[in-house]
Amino acid sequence: MDFNRTEIPDVVICQPKIFGDQRGYFSETFRKDALEKFLGFEVYFCQDNESKSSFGVLRGLHYQLPPFTQSKLVRVLEGTVLDVAVDIREGSPYFGKAVVIELSEENKRQLFVPRGFAHGFVVLSETATFAYKCDNYYAPAHDRGILFNDKKLAIDWRIADDELMLSEKDRNQPLLEDAETFNFFENLYENEVINNWI
Repeated sequence: MDFNRTEIPDVVICQPKIFGDQRGYFSETFRKDALEKFLGFEVYFCQDNESKSSFGVLRGLHYQLPPFTQSKLVRVLEGTVLDVAVDIREGSPYFGKAVVIELSEENKRQLFVPRGFAHGFVVLSETATFAYKCDNYYAPAHDRGILFNDKKLAIDWRIADDELMLSEKDRNQPLLEDAETFNFFENLYENEVINNWI
């Protein structure tokens, strides 16, 4: 697997190697030691999630507060999505900036979204199956979000707002300036939840 840093260096594109022949293909989609060697720290994925959505469905921008902050490794099993990771670490030189990347069943790309980022995606194909690993458990009481069309984020979702399908919750998320954010100078990979189960 090849790893490449994006314009926000903590967000990483993971590109699996594909070995194909007349029978089909084989690909190693996750290797803990290789990812950790590239990142320079350990990641303990503990929960896998999968969703299926139709064209125009936008999910996000989501994150969780400590002690349930999450990193995610996201990919698309079927279809195409526009995937977005927004730096919400106050004090970061990239605060409020976004990495926007197309993930599809064809390009097989994955995106590592670290703690301290809000994440979301919109479906560009007729349908899409989206899968991701998390390094902390879903905790509804710590679940937070940012409004997808916050003008200060200036994200081009490639689909007109009136064609988007969002949950009521996601249509009413706060602007970044009103959201609960993180401190760039704190180590978000040290928390009691992770330390209790490793």
